[in-house]
Amino acid sequence: MFNNDLKKTAIARLESAQKSYEQAVKGTRNRAEELFKARQRCSSEVLVQCENYINELANTPKDYDKSYKAFKAEISKFDNMVHELEREIKSANIKVGSTVGAGIAAGAGVAAFAPTAAMAIATTFGTASTGTAIASLSGAAATNAALAWLGGGAVAVGGGGMAGGSALLAFAGPIGWTIGATVLATGGFMARKKNAEIAKKANEEEKRIRIAIAKTNVITVSIVEILKPTYTHLYGMLSLLDKLRENAPKDYKAFDDAQKDKLLALHNHMLSLSKLINKNVEV
Repeated sequence: MFNNDLKKTAIARLESAQKSYEQAVKGTRNRAEELFKARQRCSSEVLVQCENYINELANTPKDYDKSYKAFKAEISKFDNMVHELEREIKSANIKVGSTVGAGIAAGAGVAAFAPTAAMAIATTFGTASTGTAIASLSGAAATNAALAWLGGGAVAVGGGGMAGGSALLAFAGPIGWTIGATVLATGGFMARKKNAEIAKKANEEEKRIRIAIAKTNVITVSIVEILKPTYTHLYGMLSLLDKLRENAPKDYKAFDDAQKDKLLALHNHMLSLSKLINKNVEV
């Protein structure tokens, strides 16, 4: 058939682009979840050890006390956000594919939106309540509300709206916005169009997906730029707290210079980590 090879080559390239996109999305999602878990560890482990140590230490320096309070405030902000997200997710009972996935794009396949993934995405990219219980809605209204929720709330209140939700939804499941060849194979497109037209459409879809891959990779790099220093300060604090509790006296006035340097380093770690706990990635 005329231009049959052209069609096959274009579709093969498109399918290859789709697979690359799926891998890119998976990498981004995994990094977001890794960052979320690191932040949870700051709350469940690092803050607890800080509290225990500060309660044991007499004559705590004002600078250390100040940095500790700032760190605790940021952790509390993160914890409150997570609790709110847990409540919203439970209330909304978001299920993509049957509700949220429908209507985003023809042929888009998205796996179930797991709570951990939802919270990782929300805390990494930022989100806000729609102000309406999604569970009380149905059909298109539920879809729109869920997308707005994922995108940081309605545009009118400063959120990303449905567009923002659609963009973040790509990171929810292992397939995301894998449109490409699936779209071409549905709705009778293959049957109705000539090979040259199919090839042209496949090439256009491939270009669009390649652009999405590039953007997704940039987002992954941005997450890593927050994740790496988060790990540095997290492990730095845990190490210093262990050393101080094992070797330093219980009264700061009895500290030697080396012990004072360790407490100062702990103070600096806390200040830096405080700025990272709730930092969002720009999409």
